[in-house]
Amino acid sequence: MHCGEASAEGGRAGDQAAHGITAQLRAEGFEAGRMKTGTPARLDARTINFEALELQEGDAEPSKFSYDDDTQVVKNQLPCFMVYTSKGVHDILRTGFDRSPLFTGRIEGIGPRYCPSIEDKLRTFADKEQHQLFLEPEGRNTNEYYLNGFSSSLPYEVQLEALRKIKGLEDVHVYRPGYAIEYDYFPPTQLNHTLETKLIEGLYFAGQVNGTTGYEEAAAQGLMAGINAHRSLRNEKAVILKRDEAYIGVLIDDLVTKGVDEPYRMFTSRAEYRILLRQDNADARLTPLGYKIGLVSEEKHENLLKKNTAVESLISMLRKCSVKIGEIDSYLISLGEEPLTQGKKLYDIVLRSNVTMKSLMEVAPRLKKFIEDNKFSAEVIEQAEIQIKYRGYIEREKYYADKMHRLEDIIIPEGFDYNAMQSLTIEARQKLSRIRPATIGHASRIPGVSPADINVLLVKFGR
Repeated sequence: MHCGEASAEGGRAGDQAAHGITAQLRAEGFEAGRMKTGTPARLDARTINFEALELQEGDAEPSKFSYDDDTQVVKNQLPCFMVYTSKGVHDILRTGFDRSPLFTGRIEGIGPRYCPSIEDKLRTFADKEQHQLFLEPEGRNTNEYYLNGFSSSLPYEVQLEALRKIKGLEDVHVYRPGYAIEYDYFPPTQLNHTLETKLIEGLYFAGQVNGTTGYEEAAAQGLMAGINAHRSLRNEKAVILKRDEAYIGVLIDDLVTKGVDEPYRMFTSRAEYRILLRQDNADARLTPLGYKIGLVSEEKHENLLKKNTAVESLISMLRKCSVKIGEIDSYLISLGEEPLTQGKKLYDIVLRSNVTMKSLMEVAPRLKKFIEDNKFSAEVIEQAEIQIKYRGYIEREKYYADKMHRLEDIIIPEGFDYNAMQSLTIEARQKLSRIRPATIGHASRIPGVSPADINVLLVKFGR
């Protein structure tokens, strides 16, 4: 850990440093590398002039993190605040560049380009006189605030002077200065999709050790590694989430297939099946699997089945129930929609871009009565509307996902000699020999393996 010219060893959250693990694993044949990440200063809320800052309220209508019936929407959200650097702040920060471990060469690890330190921002965007920062509360029961966007490894005194030059932070007290962290990682192409290492049976890697950064990424890997380690001990089939099933599936597949050349973060843009990986259908996608492997209770599984039945029932009603010419014309015109020229099913009305189920209920008494009689939840209504409005997009994405699944079903024999296939490009032979994909689908996502190479493999192993 680095802060200016000071440095110290350590693990996560006050843990001691681990010594000898990297050397031991290298001796077993593992590749290892070095990466860097950072953290901003933590500030005392009691010393911040919030009245001088720009308020950032939470969502007006916050969503639930889970669609379980017993999960409640977060109430009384704590707001964040916007603050800004200035030319004066930048001038102060630059006085510490000659003592920054980022610029003196003391830090050798590769950092995340999408989350640069404040000193990196000043060097990369030298023409900008202002950078936007976010003050985020660490919790309800603490005075500690997180200054997002001010990650730094500059000397403490430089950080403090610069912070107190920011509007609203003139008298700020710093709980902990920002600091940079260097850590060893092991390229994740050395792993199977189960997160078990290819070299040592029963050894699983999860978290930053795989070249990722971020709490969610680490937790996701830990969950899957734990599940698969447990199932391996019980001689049960491993759980491997597909790219169209969960963002965790995208995360792990990216790691073991493509590897990393910088700290990896799971962005939605990395997923090609984003229409299928929606927040609203997470329960439908993953609850059946959770139930199958014993991680979801019978009650929660039954609740999902009831919800699915309710959604299907509502969609069926909309397909059957019609409205006549003139019946809802004023409603449609008020939305900027064309009035009806003939009777239409309610299903077709919902397809219109400006129509919502919530507003349609107010002008379609039969729909409102049906929903109220069946006591459909807001989640059921939302799910029905999404399935109707985006049906074409959803089905098209399922079609492409199914095509990829067919490639995933074609197994490549373990230990297959790619170098014996002269019809493969040299690069493909090298990449395939190093990563050892288990299926044709896995092979198709390896950078440097072309569609022509995949066709060669298909001819070899059968379509």
